[in-house]
Amino acid sequence: MADRESTVEQASAGTRLDIFVTRRFGAALEDAGITRSAVKRMILDGLVLLNGRRTKPGARIKAGDSVRIEIPAPRQTVILPEPLPLDVLYQDRDLIAVNKPAGLLVHPTASCVRGTLVNALLYHCPDLGDIGGERRPGIVHRLDKDTSGVMVAAKNGFAFQALSRQFKERKVLKEYVALVWGALRDQTGVIDRPIGRHRSDRKRMSSAYPIKRKREAVTHWYVEERFAIASATGSAIPLSLLRLRPLTGRTHQLRVHLADLGHPLIGDKTYGRRRLVRVGNSAMGLVQSFPRQALHAHRLALAHPRTGAALAF
Repeated sequence: MADRESTVEQASAGTRLDIFVTRRFGAALEDAGITRSAVKRMILDGLVLLNGRRTKPGARIKAGDSVRIEIPAPRQTVILPEPLPLDVLYQDRDLIAVNKPAGLLVHPTASCVRGTLVNALLYHCPDLGDIGGERRPGIVHRLDKDTSGVMVAAKNGFAFQALSRQFKERKVLKEYVALVWGALRDQTGVIDRPIGRHRSDRKRMSSAYPIKRKREAVTHWYVEERFAIASATGSAIPLSLLRLRPLTGRTHQLRVHLADLGHPLIGDKTYGRRRLVRVGNSAMGLVQSFPRQALHAHRLALAHPRTGAALAF
């Protein structure tokens, strides 16, 4: 069990207890695999106390109230090696660089312990062990399940610490390509908008409607090419191919920044606007039916953790 305690601020006064707990302790709850419905059960079971007393999930909280929660430890599971195919770009005794396909989870979760990149890495790199944690051995950065592209993983503790430090100190160059709805007016720009969990949906992040606790997020963008595809009515549907360089690495950062800018990724079912465009030709049909967010981690440049040599994949 992990005990957490928080004092209710004025901005949260009047909120239901279960909603407050979900928002305030969202990251810890997610790591433990606890859903909002499970939070209600925790409150009823006395694992959440309001001012030291048991209460109901729908209890309204006031400014100055104390909320204490006991978060169960994540269930320990054994992550097994699996002979999954890996597109290896480079590897040596310290690191491995791979081209992750769309649809592949990076590491196991509470509900999925097989078929992830970590399972494949454990098979291809038997010495990976528990470097960096039981569920994320060797993992120093992540990509969303439906984002493809370059990832690096550490193969020993020394490399893990050195690579993690580079990502933390923003010394790694990350470059993505993305296809988005609409035509951006300028040729280049910077999105500098902090990101936090969405006020009403803990599964989403937002820079437009975040909870009070948010973190710096900066994305540089460049227009590679602009397109116009005709709809069934004959009107032109604008699209843009972008090159993105995130300075920070927040959860869903690129997807959130582009959506809040008004140019969501094509195929992004979480952050993309609903598009009711009738299919006018085969090209438009392809865009409409794109099965994943059109985001690819195209290039990763860093220093070798042991030699300091410049590497780019």
